[in-house]
Amino acid sequence: MVEGVIKKYKLDRPLYEQYWTWLVGTVDVGSGERHGGILFGDFGYSRTGSQPVAELIKNRFPNTLDLTIWAVAPVILVGIWLGVQAAVHQNTIIDQAGRIFSIVGTSFPTFVFGLLMLMFFYVKLGWFPPGRMSDWASVIVRTNEFHSYTTLLTIDALLNGRFDIFLDALRHMFMPILTLSYISWATFLRVTRSSMLETLRMEYVVTARAKGLTEHDVIFKHAQPNAMISVVTLAGFSVVSLLGGVVITETVFNYPGIGQAAASAAAQLDVITVLGFALFNGFILIVSNLVVDVLYAVVDPRVRLS
Repeated sequence: MVEGVIKKYKLDRPLYEQYWTWLVGTVDVGSGERHGGILFGDFGYSRTGSQPVAELIKNRFPNTLDLTIWAVAPVILVGIWLGVQAAVHQNTIIDQAGRIFSIVGTSFPTFVFGLLMLMFFYVKLGWFPPGRMSDWASVIVRTNEFHSYTTLLTIDALLNGRFDIFLDALRHMFMPILTLSYISWATFLRVTRSSMLETLRMEYVVTARAKGLTEHDVIFKHAQPNAMISVVTLAGFSVVSLLGGVVITETVFNYPGIGQAAASAAAQLDVITVLGFALFNGFILIVSNLVVDVLYAVVDPRVRLS
């Protein structure tokens, strides 16, 4: 049996030939059918998921995307707002509170904060349960009456007119979103604050104030747009981490996204599945970097091509 597996996957061949087989697969001489090859969408079979890795990613990614859609707005917008407020009120009690918040947030382990959320909101108060949805909602979603238009639970719930399922899904996502937001707010606060302080000292800001513009216009029309370059980069990486599945957060809250699936595969030494998730995350990183480069031109017209 061992010899058969070795010959089937050409593990007895030179390394470069093994790598080529992994990339493009093999062709059956008799039927002409192609077997395997990651370039053709075959990432292998997931032992932990009991299905092909590509199918596992396809089934789990909508849950992670759903979480990302609802988490990205509070993560980015609130984090930027906190940083701007800290910079505008430099050395005041607002700035000092922001610094303390940033230090605590960046030094707080994600799994500890997540467990505290579980203890308070679920165990003690019973408000926000872990998981993806309640049992009653799961039964309705699996029926023919509930149509899956986008594979995203919250969006499909709205399209089906089931606001009860939509609220139930948001209720289950509250703790993961709060955990991701709290950790990210601290980072966005630090980066935005330092970038805004540097921008507020620029000569064009001093000139804008000398011309009699209101402080609101100086900050939000002149200073903040020019301070967003470094923040856009950070936002891009934050979206990448969310789309790639935040392993610890999804595991703590038993959220069935690709992060939890990757953690389960790694715990059981399922190398094929872990490798498939790594390649998928690499693809997301490349696409996100491309989007960030395009956003540079939107935020700062100076980097546009003539």
